[in-house]
Amino acid sequence: MDLKFFKKSKATVLFLVVFSAVSLPVFYHLVKVDKKLKVYNPADVNPSLVHESIKHITKDHTIADFELTNQNGEIITPKNYKNKIYIADFFFTRCTNICVAMAYNMGELQEFYKNDDDIMFLSHSVTPVIDSVSVLKAYALKKGVIDGKWNVTTGPKKHIYNLARKSYMAVIEEGDGGEDDFIHTEQFVLVDKQKRIRGFYDGTDKKDMVKLKEDVALLKEEYSAK
Repeated sequence: MDLKFFKKSKATVLFLVVFSAVSLPVFYHLVKVDKKLKVYNPADVNPSLVHESIKHITKDHTIADFELTNQNGEIITPKNYKNKIYIADFFFTRCTNICVAMAYNMGELQEFYKNDDDIMFLSHSVTPVIDSVSVLKAYALKKGVIDGKWNVTTGPKKHIYNLARKSYMAVIEEGDGGEDDFIHTEQFVLVDKQKRIRGFYDGTDKKDMVKLKEDVALLKEEYSAK
């Protein structure tokens, strides 16, 4: 046997082992970075969905403070969602078209994350005058809403509509939140623990619900890595 060749081969194998030990973790880290969810700012979103007053914002966009009333008559503010990932939508209890599929899919998500304390849900009524606390309570019972997990809310119409247009960037229609103003959107919005938007999804589409779950998993991984 050629001992010189063996020694050279041994050195090559040793090099490859060391190189792999160093390069693979680096490669894995790069792949993980690539999979990190985007943080959405107004400048990143379809301009037709962005209110004129915020179109220029390119960084640090967060969901504005809010004060709403849930199905139990409790005041709901960002404090209820502190250090939580949540999924938000806009609906109304009398809706007989897209809201039916949206409510079903939100209910499925609630069931999927039922035992995950990191995940919560927030629904805003776009007909808040009609959707009183008692109406929301009946709706919540019908849809299997879990108290403390999913808040189905009402509040001042202008406040809710401003949130939809200027915080969540969830609707195309313009308006001032007045008596004749009406918004209707199928958007589910994924919000992280810093109140930043991390994804938009069609709340009537099953494929988008699969994508939402995948994105939540990535977001949770992002937090666990910190």
